[in-house]
Amino acid sequence: MSLVHSTLIVGCGSIGERHLRCFQHTGRTRLTACDTSPALREKMAATYGVPAVADAAEAIAGGTHDTVVICTPAHIHVPLAIRALRAGLHVLIEKPLSTSLAGVDDLLRAHAESGRQAAVAYVLHAHPLLGAARDFVQRGEFGPVLHASVVSGQPFHVFRPAYAQVYYRDRATGGGAIQDALTHMANWMESVVGPTDSVLCDCAHQFLPGVEVEDTVHIAARNGSALVSYSLNQFQAPNESAVQFDAAGGSVRVELHALRWGTCAAGASAWTWHTLPSLERDTLFTKQAGDFLDQVDGQPARVCTLAAAAQTLRFNLAALAAAERGARVSLGEFRIPA
Repeated sequence: MSLVHSTLIVGCGSIGERHLRCFQHTGRTRLTACDTSPALREKMAATYGVPAVADAAEAIAGGTHDTVVICTPAHIHVPLAIRALRAGLHVLIEKPLSTSLAGVDDLLRAHAESGRQAAVAYVLHAHPLLGAARDFVQRGEFGPVLHASVVSGQPFHVFRPAYAQVYYRDRATGGGAIQDALTHMANWMESVVGPTDSVLCDCAHQFLPGVEVEDTVHIAARNGSALVSYSLNQFQAPNESAVQFDAAGGSVRVELHALRWGTCAAGASAWTWHTLPSLERDTLFTKQAGDFLDQVDGQPARVCTLAAAAQTLRFNLAALAAAERGARVSLGEFRIPA
């Protein structure tokens, strides 16, 4: 397959390096790394054989790339994305979209005026188990979802030992369990049962050394007529996540750690399971990269849209506000200007 695209990766920390590696795995694009850190530029050039530059604004304006992947801390995603769209580049933004609503209206407008593709890298949209379960739920064989739940956790300090030295340590840069981990599940849940209307949230810092942001979250949400609960922590020993949808006609369950999803119709005595072989984490990111390049090439969008990511940003902000106030918060409080 020919290298028909040229992709700039802005921000080469852990997630930026993963995006660079996975876009490279597609075999469809030339890569350039961009980071203000000389050590990271040297690492990207030596490890992946790509050119590395320091100035994102200059690289975006240079006219040598058609696609940019923005992997900086979340509070500077929006201005960089606007700059890239106005320069005529297609844009993939790492999650979450931002840490505030500032400039989101300008971003949506810049996208509409650009004629370019833009999406947000909520990678669960690339997961085949979740895709199969969503398709089943949305066919409505069991009726409308009345209740859904997410239970998830992992030893984050083992998987990301540098967490206390990066964006995670501060909510202002996208840190904490709500904006870092739970946002993935909330975004995907909204793609199944629709947007969240209100949230009640309790969260706390329970264990992770070296930070004060929350590492444990409980949320009770309402998504239309469905009640949705989220329970997540970032220190438990097993790396496990399960999602369940309950309707009058039966239940649908996804166990990501067991690589299986199943159905249990009302009156059935057991689950009917569908399983996948082992799945490497890079597989999902490589699929996401390919899906985005397909979108750039004119195929239907399969990556999270800007509008959906903006809705999840409203969820994040409402959850943080609800935790601080100790009261249920409506997402209507967090409106994006027209």
